[in-house]
Amino acid sequence: MIATMPVQFARSGAGKTPDRSLLDVTNESPELAVADLIRHAIDRGASDLFFTPNEQHVAVSVRHLGIIRPIAILPNDQAKRCVAMIKANASMDTTEKRRPADGRWIFERGDGSVVDLRISAIPTLHGEDLALRILSRDSRLFVLENLGMAPGQFSDYQTILEGQSGLILISGPTGSGKTATLYSSLVRLANGASKINTIENPIEYAIEGLRQSQVNPMTGLTFAELLRGVLRQSPDVIMIGEVRDAETAQTAVHAANSGVLVFATVHSPAGPGAIQSMLSYGVNPQFLAASLRGVVAQRLVRTLCPDCRVSFDISDGPMTFEEIRPLLAPDQGQKLWAAAGCDKCDQSGYTGRTGVFEVMPISSDMRRVISDARPARDIREVSLAEKMLTFRQAALLKVATGQTCTEELFRVIPPEQLLSLE
Repeated sequence: MIATMPVQFARSGAGKTPDRSLLDVTNESPELAVADLIRHAIDRGASDLFFTPNEQHVAVSVRHLGIIRPIAILPNDQAKRCVAMIKANASMDTTEKRRPADGRWIFERGDGSVVDLRISAIPTLHGEDLALRILSRDSRLFVLENLGMAPGQFSDYQTILEGQSGLILISGPTGSGKTATLYSSLVRLANGASKINTIENPIEYAIEGLRQSQVNPMTGLTFAELLRGVLRQSPDVIMIGEVRDAETAQTAVHAANSGVLVFATVHSPAGPGAIQSMLSYGVNPQFLAASLRGVVAQRLVRTLCPDCRVSFDISDGPMTFEEIRPLLAPDQGQKLWAAAGCDKCDQSGYTGRTGVFEVMPISSDMRRVISDARPARDIREVSLAEKMLTFRQAALLKVATGQTCTEELFRVIPPEQLLSLE
């Protein structure tokens, strides 16, 4: 049994609810209204733009730093024309409104720059919901050093990447930054000396030097079928966007054992769970143990605005950061911080996002546990014995250095990962 550490987290308060006026585009043509809404979303750094119909109107909102914010209200008639215009630009069937549909639009901002928009339409009670994923073409965003790993984690992950073959699992829920970690890893490896193939659904970013392929469920082109085809292309590195069936899992492990470096994502709350996910697909435990190089589990948390964050003295709680004290500078870990809100952060209290990670290299002891198909709890015990930085400790580092607040951690990271080491 692993001992439970004393809970030292304290809720430091949430940021202010932003008070923003909505955009008024009701008197504009569909072309101009849509362009204004897209540009507004891009300028705010939003990752998504949503059109959601209700009985009386259509609400337009953005996802900014992982939070949904309303930006406009459209009359139903105008909204229908806007949605039709978007679908036409994305080469989608404007007459089909009863089935889900996808498309892509290369949006020209007017200043010479372009942005990729991935469009998804789905029928709902009051009409079509439209989601526009905003994808930057700037591959300079994908830099390993900027992901947010602690120094020790970054060193461990660099060692994991140095292997010429094997399997690297990236785990976390939707919206946890797995794509950024995958692309950053591949950009680091794309030195021209290796052939790198990706299998994605969909291709989110076009990266120079990668051979990128997209699954197509409508034609039956699945991850498993594409993976078999890619293996005949003599790749050095393969990235699988998501392992979601037994055939893909088993083929990925086979490829990793045959001399290919394979990256794959799985959905699991933490590193040990990623291994259990692979075993649940019927992967041979001995083959998985032999091929696995490392597991990365992650979440994304918002970072506090440096211009308006407020601090709280914790001199009466000297043990708050005791378990990570060796990882802190002498002047760190003396305060807790909270979001406030100012003009520079649009009154939200936050200006960006950073990753909180568990990086689990696979040692000889770990291989023995995996080979015996032991439960996730046993894998966790071995990782702790080998001094892996846990989600809890990585989260504490973010708080101690003033990057984020405890309120944000409780919002994003499962409580069982924060409140104990079990």
